[in-house]
Amino acid sequence: MVTLIWSLALVVTLCTLAYFRFSLFSSTISIALLLIVGTELSIIGHISWIVFSVIAVVFNISWIRQQFISRIALKIYRSIMPEMSETEQTAIDAGTTWWEAELFSGTPHWKTLHEYPRPRLSTAEKEFIDGPVEQLCAMLDEFEITHQLADLPPDVWAFIKREKFFAMIIKKEYGGLDFSPYAQSIVLQKLSGISSVAASTVGVPNSLGPGELLQHYGTKEQRDYYLPRLAKGEEIPCFALTSPEAGSDAGSIPDFGVICREKWEGKDTLGMKLTWNKRYITLAPVATLLGLAFKLRDPDGLIGDKVDIGITCALVPTDIKGVNIGRRHLPLNCMFQNGPTSGTEVFLPLDYIIGGQDMAGQGWRMLVECLSVGRGITLPSNSAGGLRAMALATGSYARIRRQFKIPIGSQEGIQEPLARIGANAYLMKSVNELTTTGLGLGEKPSVISAIVKYHLTHKLQSCLIDAMDIHGGKGICLGSNNYLGRAYQSAPIAVTVEGANILTRNMIIYGQGAIRCHPYVLDEMKSAHLSNEKQALHSFDKALFGHVSFVINNLFRSLFLGLTGSKFTHAPFRDFTKPYYKQMNRLSSNLAFLSDTCMVLFGGALKRKEKTSARLGDILSYLYLCSGVLKHYNDDGRNEDSRPMAQYAIEDSLYKAQCSIVALLDNLPQRGVAWVLGKIIFPYGTPLKPPHDRLDKEISNILQTPCHSRTRLGEHVYLTPTPNNAIGLQEVALTSIINAETLFKKVAKASKERLQFRFLDEIAALGLKLEVLNKDEANMLIEAEKHRLNTINVDDFDPKSLQAQSTTKPKPKPKPKPKPKPKPKPKPKPKPKAKKTTSGKS
Repeated sequence: MVTLIWSLALVVTLCTLAYFRFSLFSSTISIALLLIVGTELSIIGHISWIVFSVIAVVFNISWIRQQFISRIALKIYRSIMPEMSETEQTAIDAGTTWWEAELFSGTPHWKTLHEYPRPRLSTAEKEFIDGPVEQLCAMLDEFEITHQLADLPPDVWAFIKREKFFAMIIKKEYGGLDFSPYAQSIVLQKLSGISSVAASTVGVPNSLGPGELLQHYGTKEQRDYYLPRLAKGEEIPCFALTSPEAGSDAGSIPDFGVICREKWEGKDTLGMKLTWNKRYITLAPVATLLGLAFKLRDPDGLIGDKVDIGITCALVPTDIKGVNIGRRHLPLNCMFQNGPTSGTEVFLPLDYIIGGQDMAGQGWRMLVECLSVGRGITLPSNSAGGLRAMALATGSYARIRRQFKIPIGSQEGIQEPLARIGANAYLMKSVNELTTTGLGLGEKPSVISAIVKYHLTHKLQSCLIDAMDIHGGKGICLGSNNYLGRAYQSAPIAVTVEGANILTRNMIIYGQGAIRCHPYVLDEMKSAHLSNEKQALHSFDKALFGHVSFVINNLFRSLFLGLTGSKFTHAPFRDFTKPYYKQMNRLSSNLAFLSDTCMVLFGGALKRKEKTSARLGDILSYLYLCSGVLKHYNDDGRNEDSRPMAQYAIEDSLYKAQCSIVALLDNLPQRGVAWVLGKIIFPYGTPLKPPHDRLDKEISNILQTPCHSRTRLGEHVYLTPTPNNAIGLQEVALTSIINAETLFKKVAKASKERLQFRFLDEIAALGLKLEVLNKDEANMLIEAEKHRLNTINVDDFDPKSLQAQSTTKPKPKPKPKPKPKPKPKPKPKPKPKAKKTTSGKS
């Protein structure tokens, strides 16, 4: 019995040391004390002490450990370490890590999350949103833009330039607005609810482009000249990176520049001849200043010994001879200016390189550092704003539209997709706040920007399909009364640009996240690349044994949290969110443990195991999405009326994270290892379930009924009931219909008939006749009928107005050839007169 108790004490001690991650020295002392007790009880003998002493000496004395363990491990690590291209290395080095590193650690500190300040709008930012942004929204007619003009109207272009919409990221010293990331996000969210064309047009110059690059890397002369012009709208910028031969793989762009000498403005000048052929460039057709990415070469050694200098970014004025712009693509009828640009041997001085000659070859670093910020704002904000507007519109439509004598929103089949829309709208609003918080603190989280770009654009596309299913014919028939059709059409654009979603999920999120967020992997890689062997060994030893401790810690945490159902782990609140924090602690440990296990199983081949990488990235992503919801719910005052949307969003994300773990284990080729991992992580089976059906009804009721929760969800959505804003008009209709329902019931009760909720003008007349309505109430019913019909009806057109109009000048018809004139008949030749001869014969 004594031996059993001592053995149990040893096991508990080892598990405790691993769970709480005691230092190697502390662990050694603890085990030694237990061995002393075991010796006193005559349980262990000399052999155990010899084994323990050898292990303790080897692992605790650093120079012995380095020589006999770390040196061998370093040699093996170097042999299996995956090769990394220069572009991959630059992408990993770019940006910073933030909250995602906490989620990857296995032990996220929730106090840290909730201590991040909630983003706020400054007075100037509020005035801009309530003033110029509101005015711009009132000027936008999406159907006119997409169907009639194929462009923003001239007065809208002028307004955007005059009010500095292109200058939100430009510092005030250069005449810009210098808005916070949160303010930029709110502007784009408001615009995207009324016009995706306007949101894209405004968003792109404030993301990755000449303005951003110049502020970070431009020379003083470049900043002083171009930034004020960009701020005033005197220059329209674009940035040309993508080409037909290189889309997501920017490192293989074929566009090039060759350093040479040539005449420039009459002087012999050191410069470069640029040749490019780009596609899909937003604002290229109307740009005056082209930011260009290309590979620079110096074959004649005019600026140094290096021939292939690398990816470089330059400013190209589009009025220079040889620059081709003006032609347009037609991206799914979303008529923002997007098109190709090309040039052949266009000469420019080296001063046109962004940052001057010293920044030649630094283009890829410049791009990925700026992209980690811009990618986290523009597309996620456009997606969140668009979906929040669509959530309100779909909710109001589901309340107004009736089938089988009841609002369609009361049918369970409609409530299911409507709840998905509402919960995801709440999630996207929350995640945008968290992301812009980090950006506002000066972080450049490249992994987070990839997470929000992928998941928010993907959720927008999925929810727009749900919205289309609910609207039916209303969403299909285009026209000024259709607020859904163009958004539905254009959803794949956001999914495709700035890193296609398939690439982002399978290669970028975890591909960068595993290295950037892991507390030891990046240090191990850097150590392996050091040329000084002594320094490399010392650094690698520290990282390696930190990594081993990290693996053991997360193995035991995963096992313990699985066995106890996470009941004994920490949660910062005691309300309904408490179990969610506990499950996230568990999933965080699972993620860290599975990541290290896959690194061991696949080694350098892990980055080519795209499905495995995607599933690990999904776990990290869903933990981040949950973090955004939990923080927003707390920052928003922990309002009970928002609980259904928060609960659905969290439960859905946690369940999907669990599904990703299950899929990963099901598809591991090492089946024995997969079985063991499954027993460690899910000892009693999978504990998490998808959201309950009860939440469907609660969320759909929120979206269909004016209430505080719905109002908060619609904050900064453009709902002014102007003639061009069908969503705003439908909000008025919703209030009118709800008010009319009470009056309708009064008339129905008085008439003692089973009346249908339609032809409300006739119901009003009946109410007056029965003397149960006064004139004002009757007018309310008449007005409600107008709103009802306007909501459920769709546009129709004269067939001639739908005929395709040619966008190019028709070729002149060939002039008909003149008919040949008839040839005049030849006059008969006169007969020759007979000559007289001497013989008298003719």
